[in-house]
Amino acid sequence: MSKHVVVSLSGGMDSSTLLLRCLKEYDSVTAISFDYGQKHRVELERAQSLVEYLNENNQKVNYRVIQLNGLVDLLDSALVTGGDEVPEGHYAEDNMKATVVPNRNEIFASITQAVALSIANRTQEQCDIALG
Repeated sequence: MSKHVVVSLSGGMDSSTLLLRCLKEYDSVTAISFDYGQKHRVELERAQSLVEYLNENNQKVNYRVIQLNGLVDLLDSALVTGGDEVPEGHYAEDNMKATVVPNRNEIFASITQAVALSIANRTQEQCDIALG
């Protein structure tokens, strides 16, 4: 029985490392990134570059970017386009609360799970999720 996994790939160090681990442990890997109108576009660029590098080197990563940018006008966060300037400081400081994107990880987890359930339904095999 093949082992499948869906990885939520932000393009940061944690999720990129998780993707590499999953490539070793699973027979098929689907990586998904989320475009929710974030100001730090470099993470999406890094995710795309990593997947391209892996696929050029005989790693098989099915990759998609899920467009959620319709949320940008509805989210109250300095991290999204149109929000306040991103404050500087330690994450424990009160001003850093402005960088919270409400329920971001819950939204990502829910979509990641939905993709995994669809793969499991299509293949009739278990499909795990990996969130980093």
